Amino acid sequence: MKKPKGLREEDRSWLESAIGHHFVEKERLDRALTHSSAKAGAKGGDYERLEFLGDRVLGLCVAELLFKTYKTASEGELSVRFNQLVSADACAEIADQLELHRFIRTGADVKKLTGKHMLNVRADVVESLIAAIYLDAGLEAARAFIMRFWQSRATRADGARRDAKTELQEWAHAKHAVTPSYRIAERSGPDHDPRFTVIVEIPGVAPETGTERSKRAAEQVAATRLLEREGVWQKANDAG
Repeated sequence: MKKPKGLREEDRSWLESAIGHHFVEKERLDRALTHSSAKAGAKGGDYERLEFLGDRVLGLCVAELLFKTYKTASEGELSVRFNQLVSADACAEIADQLELHRFIRTGADVKKLTGKHMLNVRADVVESLIAAIYLDAGLEAARAFIMRFWQSRATRADGARRDAKTELQEWAHAKHAVTPSYRIAERSGPDHDPRFTVIVEIPGVAPETGTERSKRAAEQVAATRLLEREGVWQKANDAG
């Protein structure tokens, strides 16, 4: 199979303006947008290795942003905010804001898929894009991109909640005199990018599940969903 062509010049110009970074090495942007299903040649490659690096750069910059912004927040609160900001859902939101779906190069099999899988593809491309910027111009350029798209999200009302597991434990003790239990229902994905599905159970209460990139983050998602379902917390998208 032939190596996919790079971006058209007008598309590259539009995208670089939206990103806020003009690449010195244009091939880096092409690679960041290339899924493994596109069968890119060895010279260009796909975004998987970039995604690995971008995930770490994003984590560092978001952790630094939260540490400086919330000077009195506990480790638990910072962890909740962090997990929300670096989640697949959050990264996919950035991808949609940048309209990256217009430029991602995939094979026909992936183009036919929708839903959660494509959400993860869009999220992965955002991380690979961060890595491409980092390699092209260094940490400050990558941080500038992250601040541009994550800073306002870092102060959203739904990120101000306390640690979900702590909240759920206190609620379960007060209402049911029991302690929530968590168990891993499924682990999927490659070793460098695993997905954990965790179930939280409270005797007498219907269980909930959460899926994320770490066991701890999945537990937080499951606890959050149970708190929202039981009316202890207002759903984030219903908040005023």
